[in-house]
Amino acid sequence: MPAEFSYVRRVQFYETDLAGIVHFSWYFRYMEEAEHALWRHLGLSISPPEPEFGFPRVNASCDFKAPLRFEDELEVRIRVESIGSRSIRYACTLCLGDAVVATGSMTSVCVAHDADGVVRSIDVPEAVVARLRGMA
Repeated sequence: MPAEFSYVRRVQFYETDLAGIVHFSWYFRYMEEAEHALWRHLGLSISPPEPEFGFPRVNASCDFKAPLRFEDELEVRIRVESIGSRSIRYACTLCLGDAVVATGSMTSVCVAHDADGVVRSIDVPEAVVARLRGMA
């Protein structure tokens, strides 16, 4: 699934630390924002009003290569790396202009609450799979 989706945003002051650079935790938020923007672009919602299923993270990683600072215009390139029967894995590249400032990945599993309220993994709905595969 080679197609990428691009999400652009500007770094806000409250995202920076006393050294004037973006705190590491925001890189994960940027990747997640890009995922949500991708879903909206495809006509989906990661969290509809009355959800039948959800996609909690089971893994997230980020390799930091260069700092971001207040008012930098950041581009997050996200692509669906793989879709398993019950999981979705994304690959992300965070860029400042032509420079790569970080690379990362996120894996989510599809879950639903059973009749007892217990969260259990379920197959990714075919409608979601079709939209995500349609990116390619």
